[in-house]
Amino acid sequence: MANDFSLFTSLRFDVKLKQVPSMGLEYAGWNYRNESPLYMLDYHRDRMLRAAVHWNWNKVIEKLSGDAGLRNLAEAAEAAVGPSETGPFRLRILVTKQGDISFHKYDTPALDIGNFFPESLPAPGTLPSPSQPQVPPLFTVVVDSVDSSRSEFTHFKTTNRALYDDARSRAGIGSLGAANSVEVLVINEQDNTIMEGSTTTPYFWRSGRWVTPPVSAKYSRQGGSGGNDGTSRRWALER
Repeated sequence: MANDFSLFTSLRFDVKLKQVPSMGLEYAGWNYRNESPLYMLDYHRDRMLRAAVHWNWNKVIEKLSGDAGLRNLAEAAEAAVGPSETGPFRLRILVTKQGDISFHKYDTPALDIGNFFPESLPAPGTLPSPSQPQVPPLFTVVVDSVDSSRSEFTHFKTTNRALYDDARSRAGIGSLGAANSVEVLVINEQDNTIMEGSTTTPYFWRSGRWVTPPVSAKYSRQGGSGGNDGTSRRWALER
């Protein structure tokens, strides 16, 4: 049912991230100010909070708001993982309307810390500089054969993922937990433009720079591409 859903976000848990403050990466934001294995937790908290505000989930708003909400979320995440864990793995944070929060771990590849906080992306066909991702992920990308309708569930990240599951199924891609190198681009039925990938944020090289499908600050039936209020997109656009 459309009304039976939870908010969620997935972030990297990696003990390497604790090195960020000592490396002097001031532009790394929250991870520079906090010696934490949780990747850009503030961005992930912010987008879950925006979703809670949109749906008037008051218990969630109270639990996640402010510095105390972010600090409590970090402490709960590390406690759920356990003190002996070093990662890396993908940590899924699930939040119910009642304000219950749970954490779930999934395998993820090891990466050099230089890939976590790129100041820019290399142009196609060029070698990356030290401040750019050194090992960009390689995907085979296909375009969904059926256009999709934007909704609150394409703007906010929730467990109501039927649209994405259907797109992945049409593209012959496995489950979210399965490691694969194929991604499908979701198309907005209003204007046949690209909304986003089923699990990734796409970027395109246009007129000498990287661009990404626009996303409105708040959910809108007209503004932006209709895609997800993503953390990596926010990082890229703020650089």
